[in-house]
Amino acid sequence: MQKTKYIVLWILFSFSFAKAQEHSAHNTQNKKVLPFPEKKLTEGKTVTYHLYVKDTLVNFTGKMKRAIAVNGQIPMPTLTFTEGDTAEIIVHNMMDEETSLHWHGLMLPNKEDGVPMLTQMGIKPHSTYTYKFPIIQHGTHWYHSHSGMQEQIGMYGSLILKKRKDDPTFRKGIDDIPAIPLILSEWTDLNPHNVHRMLHNANDWFGIKKKSTQSYWEAIKEGHFGTKVTNEWKRMLAMDVSDIYYDKFLINGNSEQQLSQFKAGDRVRLRISNGGASSYFWINYAGGKIEVVANDGNDVEPLSVDRLIIGVSETYDIVVTIPEKNTSYELLVTPEDRTKSASIYIGEGVKQLHAPLPKLKYFEGMKMMNDMMKMNGDMKDMGMAMSLQKMDMNAVMYPEISGEKPKKSQKTDMDKDMKMDHSSHNMGDIVTLNYNMLKSPYDTSLPKKDSIKNITLTLTGNMNRYVWSMDDKVLSEVDKIQVKKGETLRIKLINNSMMRHPMHLHGFDFRVLNDNGAQSPLKNVLDIMPMETDVIEFAANTEGDWFFHCHILYHMMAGMNRVFAVGDYQNPEIPNKEKAYKMLQNESNEWHLMAENDFATNGNDGQAMLQNARWSIGTEWRLGYNSMHGYETETHIGRYIGKMQWLMPFIGFDWRYRNSHGSELEKNLFGQTSKKDQRATLSAGVVYTLPMLIDFQAEVFTDGIVRLQLRREDIPLTQRLRGAFSVNTDKEYMLGLKYIVTRNASLSTHYDSDMGWGAGITLAY
Repeated sequence: MQKTKYIVLWILFSFSFAKAQEHSAHNTQNKKVLPFPEKKLTEGKTVTYHLYVKDTLVNFTGKMKRAIAVNGQIPMPTLTFTEGDTAEIIVHNMMDEETSLHWHGLMLPNKEDGVPMLTQMGIKPHSTYTYKFPIIQHGTHWYHSHSGMQEQIGMYGSLILKKRKDDPTFRKGIDDIPAIPLILSEWTDLNPHNVHRMLHNANDWFGIKKKSTQSYWEAIKEGHFGTKVTNEWKRMLAMDVSDIYYDKFLINGNSEQQLSQFKAGDRVRLRISNGGASSYFWINYAGGKIEVVANDGNDVEPLSVDRLIIGVSETYDIVVTIPEKNTSYELLVTPEDRTKSASIYIGEGVKQLHAPLPKLKYFEGMKMMNDMMKMNGDMKDMGMAMSLQKMDMNAVMYPEISGEKPKKSQKTDMDKDMKMDHSSHNMGDIVTLNYNMLKSPYDTSLPKKDSIKNITLTLTGNMNRYVWSMDDKVLSEVDKIQVKKGETLRIKLINNSMMRHPMHLHGFDFRVLNDNGAQSPLKNVLDIMPMETDVIEFAANTEGDWFFHCHILYHMMAGMNRVFAVGDYQNPEIPNKEKAYKMLQNESNEWHLMAENDFATNGNDGQAMLQNARWSIGTEWRLGYNSMHGYETETHIGRYIGKMQWLMPFIGFDWRYRNSHGSELEKNLFGQTSKKDQRATLSAGVVYTLPMLIDFQAEVFTDGIVRLQLRREDIPLTQRLRGAFSVNTDKEYMLGLKYIVTRNASLSTHYDSDMGWGAGITLAY
């Protein structure tokens, strides 16, 4: 009887809820949608900032490391303007290297956009440069260096453009409540140039630090041995949601801080910018729902969610409420890989914590990736149109979605003045923001034109070699995309890679075409998830060369960029546009060095490689400790071809010497005779990556000898133990083990058919 009562109550509740939703939808449909209001900006005042850029030392982790401070602080000072003002920012470069500042999300004259070699030349060391432009918009934005890797080490800051009180878009209860700018970021003790080099060389030190190596032993323990084998059969490395291990995550430069000026009942607007170089952040609030009121500096119709993920370089304005007295509520900021977190407590009193996000289930993600990937490296047609973050492919890795209980936080054990919300959720309980939920308060439709320029760009990448591209081409391989001034550009973006990419357009807001039609939201950053297809459009009304790129710093520097050349703008800051563009192209296709040497009891062997997006110059050597073992070196110069770069034709040189006291000539498996004592020959061949990530090498030497070889290094046996083998038709073979101790040192042992057993230490760069 009691059960029947509950069923009846549930049916009545569901009916009432459905009618309420229907009523709400009816009201929305009948609501008059206003066009974007015409604004007559009266001439405001000129607001001037002086920014002094200087090298400094910081200590986020107990170690002093180089950073860049502006006006003596990290992050850079918050710059505040009111719509209608003129911004004048005078940059004093006190460093020994060039710098620049880009005003992310701002619509301004092209020469003020702050991209070296595209809209200006870099600001020379020990010189002063002035940016000056009108403020013709409002909203939460940020600014950062667009020079090299400077953004990663401190050059980022909040940029707040306030509405005028007579603005027709001014919203009571939103635009007139206390507002706090928060800029999120991350810190690594490593030089970011070294980080970039390690990524290009498939160094898995970051996976070891994050405990995300997905080794064979871990796969066996978790019942995913078959998943791991399938993954490597399809020639894929371990999957991850982010590339880099960071030592700290920061909110306004701190991992924890308190806003104690607020009390129960207060509504607080948080202007959040993701100033991280490569980290996505989950935003959760211990005080209840999050009200989203703006995105990328543009108003949206307010909506309530439980959480949201903020992509690299995106901004969100959210409103939170403090429910109870004598309690401060945690805004928990967690990177997508969930390695650490940062917190800001809003209110005063006992700290109410949000449950920490549990560790990702990586093998579930690997299984999903296996199912999505064809043997040729393409993504399967899954028979579903995915777009606008509506289907989070990573959800299979979220324990909070699958219903697993989060583990108790250590900080609750240590602090009696804190409370923890351990509430568990399932998929139906958690409302996560996606782009289809964003709705502009206004009609954002573009004027109808006879001519619309349609462009399709496919986001492509090679995680093994860390090459990121569009249509399989890096920036150094393409010309600018020519656009007529005033033309409407409609861009279809297809993500055919296994990483998400926050695509940012300089100089314009674009419409994200979603289910809200005429009220589709305006943005300047689009996070496009794996397998998604999204469409954006904008009117190219401002002349100049405008950058369009992935805002993950290391993806951008690896080639995932394009330039829209609107009109025939003659930029006074760029006297030679062709030369400057070639310099920009070269910056996105740098050469990266890798080297290692094994100092063993039976000799030493090693290799060095210099590579860019397409080319590889590699040398291997083996050196015995006596004339019997001698020495041998091979050098190959090759070019990777194909979309997945599994094939590399090369030319080479083989030089070897040993003193075997005139021993007999040796025959290979093909019956060809080859004397190993002295050899100096040229060669030509190919290397092809087979399933299980085994390199097959076929090589023909000028003396007629043919050699075939199978080899694989860095087989992940456990988190830190790596295996290796090689075998060839010259009857040479090797088996090895390596235990990774530090980023640059490993303990190693191996058996070599020519040199016997050995053990020692391997040093790597």
